[in-house]
Amino acid sequence: MKNQLFTAIKLSLACFILLVVIYPLAVLGIAQFTPNKGDVDFVKVRDKIVGARQIGQVFTQNKYFWGRPSAVNYDSGVSGGSNKGPSNPDYIQTVQARRDTFLVHNPGIKASEIPAELLTASGSGLDPHISLQSALVQVARIAKARNHSTEIIQKVVMNSLEKSPAGTPFVNVLELNLALDRL
Repeated sequence: MKNQLFTAIKLSLACFILLVVIYPLAVLGIAQFTPNKGDVDFVKVRDKIVGARQIGQVFTQNKYFWGRPSAVNYDSGVSGGSNKGPSNPDYIQTVQARRDTFLVHNPGIKASEIPAELLTASGSGLDPHISLQSALVQVARIAKARNHSTEIIQKVVMNSLEKSPAGTPFVNVLELNLALDRL
């Protein structure tokens, strides 16, 4: 019994050192090689923080691009998705409500033209980006709300494009909306 207790204490100490000391220091060390050294990249407008580049936020006005829905209301403290599967009645109802809302605010768009990412939450619930297709499907609504031509809004989208390591084009919704405000 004494041997088992001593072994349990040694294992607990080893896990503590590995998981509480070594692992966090390793992650912190790796983060030093990222552009912001692991810190949040806050976006400021006139010295006021309006958001963070890495965390999505809600935009519901017609004059703004809408991002991907969040199962956690963009709360970075509880990052995560929904555990509801595609056959869950509550999930189906939620997606249908999002689709119906999108169609009301974007007349002229067919349900089949709405990218799935605008109707379904991401795995983290914090995704700040949308695909080029998701941005372009919203252009007509924003052009009308801002009294601009669709060509001007499309140009803003194209000037805001980034590419994933795989080469897929996407836009950061916060930065795209700030670019609209600068028009």
